[in-house]
Amino acid sequence: MEKIKKLIRERKAKVGIVGMGYVGLPLAVEFAKGGFAVTGFEVDVQKVRDLKAGQSYIPDVPSAEVGALAKKGLLSATLDFSGLKKQDAVIICVPTPLRKSKDPDVSYIVAAVQETRKFLKRGQIIILESTTYPGTTKELVKPMLEAGGLKAGKDFYLAFSPERVDPGNSKYGVKNTPKVVGGLTPACTELAGGLYAAVIDRVLKVSSTEAAELVKLLENTFRAVNIAMINEMALMCDKLGLDVWEVINAAASKPFGFMPFYPGPGIGGHCIPLDPHYLGWKMKTLNFEPRFIELAGAINSSMPDHVVARLGEILNTRGKALSRSKILMIGMAYKPDISDHRESPAHDVLTLLDKTGAKADYYDPYVPAIELDGESRRSKKDALKKLKTYDCVMIVTPHSCIDYREIAKKARLVFDTRNATKGIKGKNIFRL
Repeated sequence: MEKIKKLIRERKAKVGIVGMGYVGLPLAVEFAKGGFAVTGFEVDVQKVRDLKAGQSYIPDVPSAEVGALAKKGLLSATLDFSGLKKQDAVIICVPTPLRKSKDPDVSYIVAAVQETRKFLKRGQIIILESTTYPGTTKELVKPMLEAGGLKAGKDFYLAFSPERVDPGNSKYGVKNTPKVVGGLTPACTELAGGLYAAVIDRVLKVSSTEAAELVKLLENTFRAVNIAMINEMALMCDKLGLDVWEVINAAASKPFGFMPFYPGPGIGGHCIPLDPHYLGWKMKTLNFEPRFIELAGAINSSMPDHVVARLGEILNTRGKALSRSKILMIGMAYKPDISDHRESPAHDVLTLLDKTGAKADYYDPYVPAIELDGESRRSKKDALKKLKTYDCVMIVTPHSCIDYREIAKKARLVFDTRNATKGIKGKNIFRL
């Protein structure tokens, strides 16, 4: 234990990161910037090629930064997992999707742990960052790693630390976002916490791996439930003939007891639509019905249907049928100013528009192409120059690089689901 502490303190500990995606790459860069030699372990050949060439494939991580760290020998990537045996710390950052049945799919964690177990050595720190249900580290990861004979907390040190990456956030990144750590034993917590403390401004230690796992689920369930509440408020305002944005902005003037959330066409990304289901699944195994989670999921998943129905109503005010209309969707990413479109509600909106018979195009400077229902769809690069050829322009993701005043001026109809046209007046503008 003292040996690994000394290595961390002197920045000589070798750090291996399994999974170099939206979570792994920013973390790897932060450790490398802190002076640690970092190796990224990947199964994606193109990602390894890019990193070896000093190129970043994630907008939040500049290629110049990756290239400089690679040149110094502080950041490398490989497809060969046998290199895990040379690492003093291994951090697992792989995806955790849901199955179609809404059950957790931990197959990526299992695969990563199987590779780690092959090369596990005494004194190593193993940390899981992948979002998962409470109990995964102790009930799944620990037995797999111990199958080779080494014991967690004695021969190696096992912990969980939830990732808190927020793509597109220019204010908070890996370094200045507090890091929560929970170990299998106090020694595990101490070592894992010490490793992160070497490169992250603040580390918060909790009592167990289960507590750390639940922290992440609480954070995103909190957001999912509150977004569902405000989405339902938007539906109520629609029935009452009120402007939900005006109501929210007025309520937000209260300096205490209120936190503004905003409605939209649904929720997207890899976290908020999925993470509450991990907690819900776990609680059902304990005969506990997670009613808030299920209700929030039902409301949020119904928003694309409401948006398309509302679009039909708006077109009817001009004597147009949705089935015979040409629609331009602005935005395909799940949030502004990023390229990630995983679980984006825009997918559902586009699918629903296709089913109505409407001719629907999309424009997104960050997402040049998508695969939807087995079909390849491409962003219409010149769409903003041809706004008058569309019966309605629907704003789904409000990228800041787009001139919404110009859209409001030139488009026949604008249906703004995100309040991107705030402050812009016009009889052709309709809001959620």
